Amino acid sequence: MTEHRPWRGVLVATALPLDDDLGVDYDRYAEHCAWLVDNGCDGVVPNGSLGEYQALTPEERAGVVETAVAAVGGERVMPGVAAYGSAEARRWTEQAAEAGCRAVMLLPPNAYRADERSILAHYAEAARAGLPVVAYNNPIDTKVDLVPELLVRLHGEGHIHAVKEFSGDVRRAYRIAELAPELDLLIGADDVALELAVAGARGWVAGCANALPQVCVELYRAAAAGDLGAALPLYRRLHPLLRWDSRVEFVQAIKLSMDLAGRYGGPCRPPRTPLEPGQEEAVRTATEKALAAGSA
Repeated sequence: MTEHRPWRGVLVATALPLDDDLGVDYDRYAEHCAWLVDNGCDGVVPNGSLGEYQALTPEERAGVVETAVAAVGGERVMPGVAAYGSAEARRWTEQAAEAGCRAVMLLPPNAYRADERSILAHYAEAARAGLPVVAYNNPIDTKVDLVPELLVRLHGEGHIHAVKEFSGDVRRAYRIAELAPELDLLIGADDVALELAVAGARGWVAGCANALPQVCVELYRAAAAGDLGAALPLYRRLHPLLRWDSRVEFVQAIKLSMDLAGRYGGPCRPPRTPLEPGQEEAVRTATEKALAAGSA
């Protein structure tokens, strides 16, 4: 674990276990966080999109962070602090700091298509809480694109220290490195993990690692070291599963993979609905293929 840059390495955007009544199962969540770290992951990211934070009450959302910290230590926990309002994002950052976390991950304003001034003000407000902020660029879902030039401004003004890149455009890795060498790039989408690791990403906020942590860590370490002989066969084997991380149904798909891998994925809260039969079969086939090849 990197002491001053806790976002480096393989951090898992954790799925959140819900019971049959769709209540948060904190005991299962604590066990899951500990299991991920025991299987080689560097940390966890609670309250991301995969953790269904939008469907949680404030009390549940705070409880998830506290549970993760109690399970693996605050230095290994980087919560998502996304919120419609900048003051609320700052309050969630303060809550993370009080819980013992060392960094947070923040989407840009996502209630509307924010302009550059609004984006800068949003990150400045969260940064006032005193924790390092990792920006999360997801223009597909938020309709706000943190292009490299804007990331350079955010970093130059001290508002962010890294970026989780989910645009899918691997060319940005090289542009970001040229414009802001000290800004850490994190892999944000599982299905470009190898390409971004080879391009110099310092970490991976992984989804499918919820079900297959050891092989995801093995893939990242090999790719980051430039060992394509080891990384490429793993990547080809896993890619039918990894690409579900970029699908609308990614939460349901990853939870199903967890179930198939002998973990507990369980249900999702509405408005997410169960996978359609064809989707379920595709996820089942990809997961079972990965498991049969030893990707446990």
